[in-house]
Amino acid sequence: MTPTTTQSAAGHDERLRRWRLVLGGEEADGTGCALTGTDAAMDGALTSLYGARAGTGSRSGSRSAGLGASAPTVARWLGDIRTYFPSSIVQVMQRDAIERLGLSTLLLEPEMLEAVEADVHLVGTLLSLNKAMPETTKETARAVVRKVVEELEKKLATRTRSTLTGALDRSARISRPRHRDIDWDRTIRANLKNYLPEFDTVVPERLIGYGRASQSVKKEVVLCIDQSGSMAASVVYASVFGAVLASMRSLATRLVVFDTAVVDLTDQLDDPVDVLFGTQLGGGTDINRALAYCQSRITRPADTVMVLISDLYEGGIRDEMLKRVAAMKASGVQFVALLALSDEGAPAYDREHAAALAALGAPAFACTPDLFPDVMAAAIEKRPLPVPAAD
Repeated sequence: MTPTTTQSAAGHDERLRRWRLVLGGEEADGTGCALTGTDAAMDGALTSLYGARAGTGSRSGSRSAGLGASAPTVARWLGDIRTYFPSSIVQVMQRDAIERLGLSTLLLEPEMLEAVEADVHLVGTLLSLNKAMPETTKETARAVVRKVVEELEKKLATRTRSTLTGALDRSARISRPRHRDIDWDRTIRANLKNYLPEFDTVVPERLIGYGRASQSVKKEVVLCIDQSGSMAASVVYASVFGAVLASMRSLATRLVVFDTAVVDLTDQLDDPVDVLFGTQLGGGTDINRALAYCQSRITRPADTVMVLISDLYEGGIRDEMLKRVAAMKASGVQFVALLALSDEGAPAYDREHAAALAALGAPAFACTPDLFPDVMAAAIEKRPLPVPAAD
């Protein structure tokens, strides 16, 4: 057999192996490929989750599947998938297991929490179970949540602070600066039309500069977060960003969460874990009531950025909600409407309300955590928001 023939045969076998792992080894999969060793173990882990019996029923002759309700069995399965798959895949499989096999209640056991791969979605699930969580589990749950929060802060904090510090400095530029406060680069660019070739110089008719550095609050930020179930990841990210913004002395940050009630968690912003355990995912939605509360706390409209994070399904008074947004904008508030603050894009949302906000000059869009600092910087500087292009 020639080397080319050998390579071709090896490639064919590898394709069969991959198709066998995808199709699951039922009689009709057509591969005729048997798995051994690690491949067999991987297939067993996949079968437990995605086999026909892992869902609501099974067909005669289908491969057996399911994890049952045994915590030790699930813990072993969690260990297996962490052995055979990369972290990103493990997180997807965990989410699927919780959704497909109803394993949420097992997360109330400390030994289960210690076995899972923690991510934003797991935190959302834990928060939704918070009220049902026994005291013996809460300490472990907080440790899991804190691990995720600290990783997010490490990833997001530096860029957020640097981006917003620059935006705050630029927003403080003045048109009659003292000599030492002149921004010469921007001043020259703004006066190029006044170039005198005979003197080889630019006449600076308009000076641009920065105001003196100040420790006083320059801008106020209000984060108003919908607690409905679909917004779980957004609540996690918003809490982390809220803590980062609250750490900046030039910003006065308020964080409010709502369903049909409104809860102000501003006094807990020094610890986003406390903020998260102060939320209560699920329930109805009254955006108008939440905006009314936030509006009543705004003292400097022209220096305030109001961020509403919601899928816009309003259970309150729609017309009043829109009037309130219009009134805030008319007073000088920079109003930002985010359908989601997560990597997954927009969930299902009320398109009619989104269109109505856009007509008021407040386009509603989904925002990734990486884009959020740029959105906030644009709002602080009163520039057009960097709205992502629609798919």
